[in-house]
Amino acid sequence: MYNVRKVTEDIIWIGASDRRLARFENIFPIPRGVSYNSYLLMDEKTVLLDTVDAGVAGQFFENLEHVLAGRSLDYLVVNHMEPDHCAMIGDIIRRYPEVSVVGNAKTFGMLKQFFGTGFEERAVVVKEGESLSTGAHTLHFVMAPMVHWPEAMVTYDAKDKVLFSADAFGTFGALNGNIFADEVDFERDWLADARRYYSNIVGKYGAPVQALLKKAVGLDISVICPLHGPVWRENLGYFLDKYQKWSTYEPEDQAVVVMYASMYGRTEAAADALAGCLAERGAKNIAVYDVSGTHISELISEIFRASHLVLATPTYNGGIYPIMENLLTDMKALAVQKRTVALMENGTWAPVTAKMMREKLGEMKDMNVLDTQVSIKSDMAAGQRGELEALADAIVASME
Repeated sequence: MYNVRKVTEDIIWIGASDRRLARFENIFPIPRGVSYNSYLLMDEKTVLLDTVDAGVAGQFFENLEHVLAGRSLDYLVVNHMEPDHCAMIGDIIRRYPEVSVVGNAKTFGMLKQFFGTGFEERAVVVKEGESLSTGAHTLHFVMAPMVHWPEAMVTYDAKDKVLFSADAFGTFGALNGNIFADEVDFERDWLADARRYYSNIVGKYGAPVQALLKKAVGLDISVICPLHGPVWRENLGYFLDKYQKWSTYEPEDQAVVVMYASMYGRTEAAADALAGCLAERGAKNIAVYDVSGTHISELISEIFRASHLVLATPTYNGGIYPIMENLLTDMKALAVQKRTVALMENGTWAPVTAKMMREKLGEMKDMNVLDTQVSIKSDMAAGQRGELEALADAIVASME
């Protein structure tokens, strides 16, 4: 059974959701599933904007055939060549042999890699600022390299003021009938997944996102149609502001997130005690995470959200506890910066991890690592309460 919704009078959402997939890109848990958005423009010429993942192909083709209602497909615009959006290109061409494929030069290089052909006989190669008239609508093409692949571009429909934004402005989560952000409680139910999506997938590419945002300022945009998650037609400034913060690595919240690794509970107890000291000093909405039991994508998302981070870990084989070390590696890979960090270490015979973590944080940009730290040997000694309180004082002072 087809399942479609109008975005505007001439633009129809024909995507589908996958609630069976356990991990996006086989890395990130998606307990709420994910949507694959595709859009069809019905004008004098018909235009399909991106396809979907193979996992939802059946629903996608039912939707496409229903809306076309016997009409041919004139154009396929490929904004992004990642397989969760390009998987059905070959099937589209087999079903609609007269279709022209629109993309940039890098798009067609990747088409050849994925499909063994660049579909040269039907290729329409576009460059920055070029346009395509489909009748009443004119599509303008804007290159968005490294948001988050090198061939990425976005398409702007001048008539309905719609930006087809590829993977920008996307989020994890299946769409449940309500395809528009104004039909759901986005801040309550979607923002965490939007942040987790951005920080883990696009997070490294803040500068390219900034370049795209600057281009978007010159467009009169009324609707944003991403390839994952809800469509934006109201309060666009809210989500644009989030992207501005995330892409410049500015904290969303003045808040403290405590992340600890603990083998036998002693480091955990110290981390909890520090959280209590922070609360006594007026810190609110403190978050505490066990890095061994929390997926790294959740940790990265929280680091993008909060201004202050506490890392607490034992020594392991003379080094940093492996899962904490993995987190630090991922932080560097995703260009985490502009955060204030406090350190706690634990070691029965070699409490050396604070120094090691300090060195790794020094490889990241604009990280303020507090001089005050806590060093534990096996367990917090009764006389060490003052050290915890001094660290809490330092953290709170740095928030002022």
